Amino acid sequence: MGKPTGFKEFDRKKVPWRLPIARLDDYAEIYTPPQTDLLQQQGARCMDCGVPFCQSATGCPIDNLIPEWNDLVYHGRWEEAIARLHKTNNFPEFTGRVCPAPCEGACVLGITNPPVTIKNIENAIVDHAFEAGWISAQPPSTRTGKKVAIVGSGPAGLTAAAQLNRAGHMVKVYERADRIGGLLMYGIPNMKLDKQVVERRVQLLREEGVEFQTCADVGKNIDPRQLLAEFDALLLATGATKPRDLPIPGRQLRGVHFAMEFLTANTKSLLDSKLQDQNYISAAGKKVVVIGGGDTGTDCIATSLRHGCTAMVNFELLERPPESRATDNPWPQWPRIFRVDYGHEEAATKFGADPREYCLLSKEFLDDGQGNVQGIRAVNVRWSKGSDGRLTMEEIAGSEHIVEADLVLLAMGFLGPEHYLAESLGMELDSRSNYVAEHGKFTTNLPKVFAAGDCRRGQSLVVWAINEGRGAARAIDIALQGASVLPAPGITMGTAINVTV
Repeated sequence: MGKPTGFKEFDRKKVPWRLPIARLDDYAEIYTPPQTDLLQQQGARCMDCGVPFCQSATGCPIDNLIPEWNDLVYHGRWEEAIARLHKTNNFPEFTGRVCPAPCEGACVLGITNPPVTIKNIENAIVDHAFEAGWISAQPPSTRTGKKVAIVGSGPAGLTAAAQLNRAGHMVKVYERADRIGGLLMYGIPNMKLDKQVVERRVQLLREEGVEFQTCADVGKNIDPRQLLAEFDALLLATGATKPRDLPIPGRQLRGVHFAMEFLTANTKSLLDSKLQDQNYISAAGKKVVVIGGGDTGTDCIATSLRHGCTAMVNFELLERPPESRATDNPWPQWPRIFRVDYGHEEAATKFGADPREYCLLSKEFLDDGQGNVQGIRAVNVRWSKGSDGRLTMEEIAGSEHIVEADLVLLAMGFLGPEHYLAESLGMELDSRSNYVAEHGKFTTNLPKVFAAGDCRRGQSLVVWAINEGRGAARAIDIALQGASVLPAPGITMGTAINVTV
């Protein structure tokens, strides 16, 4: 720890976003260039707290060595900082941009003061390292002769590919879309994660020896049994891509879409033609209702605003979160508090108010008489907590009203993986329709078949996908070699971990 009194001397200061009025006109990343002196001050705020909850399972699923690289940044030792960061995180440029930062929620300083800006520091370390040329392809010096197929090129699949390739195995990744990246490419808008950032890392993996095949829909145009015959192991990292629907009257009307239909088409058109091909669902000139909060809902808001929507409402079923932690949400739990994300800020700039309406239940999509949605019949609800701690909801009599809408986007989360691949292989599913595979082992009910990421654990964070990808890679390495020097999540590279099976 470089400055014992840093947390007393310096206030929390985040790297600011670009002004909403400016960023609404483009799809460039919302972030401003970080100032070195500001980040060094923020690194100085790290407290040498004895037990760093930020890097524990409560804070960081991959156990990033946060206090160490905070201290290195404070001292200006950026090259050492990226080496420390890469020990636990294969893709800090992704988590530094899109992770909600549970590490900050678990920061010990956050008990009494605003926490350290860990996410900003992480992102600055890796961006600085790329600019300085410190990150380059590192292909393995020897090969094992073993081959592994990975289905899915999202964060879990890419992480596993990087680790297995590092161990010397030949790795081929199959992706059903036309570009590599999965959720990172098409599930997150460009203004939050520039696709050149994704391509930059994928190109490094190619240079290190990882092979990629796009437009490869395993279970449809590629037989998974053929992969089992050709490869020594098969890892399923297909994500949780089955969206939660809203089966109320009028669901069939034109203009009601799942969020990922909207976001994926927009990003593909942006990359293919800068939206000139018109192959996307446009919100231009429309009154938009986004149903569901969270990151996906925010991304729908921000994208609709860039199209030029004329109105924006975001339905939230639950109550508005409190400004600060409630008594039943103590540190180091993730703080369930009111936050203003980039899309909310942009909507307020354009329309003069935060777009979120809380305690609102959708009852029916209304038809304009020609098969198009023209509004939603909604009702206000009241939440109460019973003696057992469970929340119950009741509709408020007389509160029904109509909200006009030409475009409705359903952003209510995901229910697990699509099942056609599992059905073709005869895989076992759990009660939540995910692939059955124990964390740490990642083995399914089928020989040679492993599963990791959201398809195994359910919808989660990118940082959890990295945890699972690293863990699955080590499990596969052990299965193929009998032992592994690959680190388990949270154990740094270079530590000998020989496990015999």
